[in-house]
Amino acid sequence: MNAKAQPLVSVVTPVYNEEEFLAECIESVLAQTYQNWEYTIVNNCSTDRSLEIARQFAAKDSRIRIHDNEQFLDMLANHNVAVRQISRESKYSKVVLGDDFIFPECLERMVAVAEACPSAGVVSAYERCGEQIRITGLPVKETLVKGREACRQFLLDKLLLFGSQTSVMYRADLVRSHDPFYVETDSFADFESCFALLQGTDLGFVHQVLTYSRPRARSIGAISSDMGSHYRSLLGLLFTYGRGCLTNNEFEETLDRNMSEYYRFLGRRFWVERDENFWSFHRAVFAELGIQFSRARWMKAAVTQLCGSALQPKASIESMKRILQLRKIRNWQSRRVVLGTSKAPGLRADAVENRDRLNVRS
Repeated sequence: MNAKAQPLVSVVTPVYNEEEFLAECIESVLAQTYQNWEYTIVNNCSTDRSLEIARQFAAKDSRIRIHDNEQFLDMLANHNVAVRQISRESKYSKVVLGDDFIFPECLERMVAVAEACPSAGVVSAYERCGEQIRITGLPVKETLVKGREACRQFLLDKLLLFGSQTSVMYRADLVRSHDPFYVETDSFADFESCFALLQGTDLGFVHQVLTYSRPRARSIGAISSDMGSHYRSLLGLLFTYGRGCLTNNEFEETLDRNMSEYYRFLGRRFWVERDENFWSFHRAVFAELGIQFSRARWMKAAVTQLCGSALQPKASIESMKRILQLRKIRNWQSRRVVLGTSKAPGLRADAVENRDRLNVRS
């Protein structure tokens, strides 16, 4: 198929101080075997050479353009600006983060599956993250999964069939019809956006490693996981979408499992966490979700953790070292980005409705 006959793919890269890896990211788009694409790089007031690097590439290829923000935006607000740059003529939209890259056949393979499966609103593939291969577990013969079934499998068994923004491609009309595309108060908004789209569409899958996601010790996602905000995100997904893809028993069992994991996390942190903002954040999460916080359950989890540490002192020492190392990397300023100081993270309106109807207890 020649380039003119190919559907247009809008590729976007939101950038803030990515000079170390940005050239590699851009070159990976230029190296695509698929040729009918446009590429917009959104510079979020970078203070390094990111804008200069982007301009150098744009000067050599007319398919690349630069959108330079007039003022600095929070990360997810900038990502929403990026996806708003996709062309009205594009059929597909692809996000490539500034320190990630895509392999040469990425667009060609993803578009092929999307064209063969018109019901697919999201197309995913195996993703290399550092030295690990992620998004595995789907039988090789399956290239199309019902959207709600993909969500159900994740909620029930944590079967991950879609990952970071770089690992997926969207139908552009779906991106244009969801504005804002990312929930700006959820640090795992890229994951939530896939859940939202898959309520009415299916998931296409390419059984090939097509994207590379760089592990980021200082990234918002990594800090969020270390701070435990992903428990809030998982519960938010369950309240928002669980009733649409789980039976009542499955919902209750999944809720109980998630709450048990959440309390175990808080029990571990009882012995090492002295940041009041951390605890204020988690109290706000319980209040937002309409879940009564159980101090007794928290203390039981803390004691269980202490007993486990006594039985496995070597593992406990290694865990403590890890926490101290992370503290050096993730300072209080980066924590504030995740934990917030003025308001708790928000839920979609349908999650609030589900929460109120359930009258959930801890």
